[in-house]
Amino acid sequence: MKSRSFFSGRNACSVFHILHLLHAILVSAYKPLSDSFLRNVPSGDSDFNIENGTLLAPILIPRVPGTPGQSKVQHHFVDFFRTELPKWTIEWQNSTSTTPATGNVEVPFANLIFKREPPWTKPGQANLLTLVAHYDSKYQPGGFVGATDSAAPCAVLMHVARSIDKYVTQMHDEMAELGEGGTVEMDMGVQILLLDGEEAFVKWTDEDSLYGSRALAETWAAAPNPPMSKYPNPLSQISVFVLLDLLGSANPKVPSYFLTTHWAYKSMASIEERMRNLSLLETKPPSSFLPQTGEVVTQSFVSDDYLPFMARGVPVLHVIPSPFPDVWHTMDDDGAHLDLPTVRDWAKIVTAFALEWLDMMEVWYEPEENA
Repeated sequence: MKSRSFFSGRNACSVFHILHLLHAILVSAYKPLSDSFLRNVPSGDSDFNIENGTLLAPILIPRVPGTPGQSKVQHHFVDFFRTELPKWTIEWQNSTSTTPATGNVEVPFANLIFKREPPWTKPGQANLLTLVAHYDSKYQPGGFVGATDSAAPCAVLMHVARSIDKYVTQMHDEMAELGEGGTVEMDMGVQILLLDGEEAFVKWTDEDSLYGSRALAETWAAAPNPPMSKYPNPLSQISVFVLLDLLGSANPKVPSYFLTTHWAYKSMASIEERMRNLSLLETKPPSSFLPQTGEVVTQSFVSDDYLPFMARGVPVLHVIPSPFPDVWHTMDDDGAHLDLPTVRDWAKIVTAFALEWLDMMEVWYEPEENA
C-alpha cells in the first residue's frame, strides 16, 4: 500500500537546500542528448512481452517475501546481471522482521544492489545515480501479482541497465586513457536498488511497511566509508534517488512531488517531450506522462520506499502516477492489464534520463549528415 500525506514543501526545502544546489550545479554542466542519440535509445520490444518477455514475464508471479515465488524472481535478477552485465557488482542486504500477519515468526527480507562504478574509484569515491523499485508483492489477497506494483518498473530498470552499459564502458575506457577522474564531476556511477518488503502485510503503518528500505537506509547510514573517502557513508553517495512505482497503466500522469528535485523532474519531462516531438514514443496520451506545469504541482506526497532515505537527507525523484492506476491493489493488477506501449515508453524515457544524467554525450559520435 502507498498512503498519501500532506506536504507543504517548506521544511523539505530547508533540509535539502544545499544538496539541491550542489546537484543543480553538477547537472547544469551536462549536455542534453542529441536528437540522433535519442533516436538510438532502444525500446526493448522483446523485453516486455507478458508471456515470454525476457525481462518482464518471469516477474509476473506472486513475490511475497520469504516464498518460493520471490526466490525465483531473485534468481531471475541475479542471473540477468551475471550473464548479460558481468561488469556490474551484485550485493545482497538482508534483514528479518516480525509482521502483524506472522506474529513472532521472523520474515526474511532481501534487498538487491547492482552497481557500476568507474574502475579507478576507491570505496566511497563515486557519486551514484540510484534507480529504484520494489520487487515484492502483497501478502493478501493470495495470488496477487502486482504488475504495475512493481513488476513492470523492475523490468524497466533491468532494460535501463542493459541499454546504458556499453556507453558506461566506453566512458570509463576513454576517461582511463586520458587519465581523467578523481573529481566529484568525473567519478559518476550508477546503481539499481531492487527493494524488498515495501508492501504492508496487514495495514499500512510506519511499522508494517517499507521493511527493506528501512533496513537498507539504516545500514548505509551507519556504515562508514574508509578514511579520506569523499563521502562519509554509502547513503551520502546517492546523487539522486529515482523511485519508480505503479507504472504500466495507460495515460499516467506523474506530478513533480518535491521542490528540491523539480529540476530533475523537468529534465525527465523534457526528454519525454523531445521524444514525442521526434515521434519516438508509441503512446499518444491526452497529456504528457510528466506534465511540465509550473513548479511543484502537487501539495501532497505518496508514502513509499524513499521515505527512510529522504529522512536522512537523500534527494528523491518519485516517479509514481497521481491518481493511482485503477488496478491498484486489485487482482486486475496483472500482466493482461498492462498497457505495453506505455511500459516500453517508460523504458525509453528512463533510459534516456540515465544516459543524460551520466553525461553520455561525451562518448556519442554524431552521424555525418547525408551519410
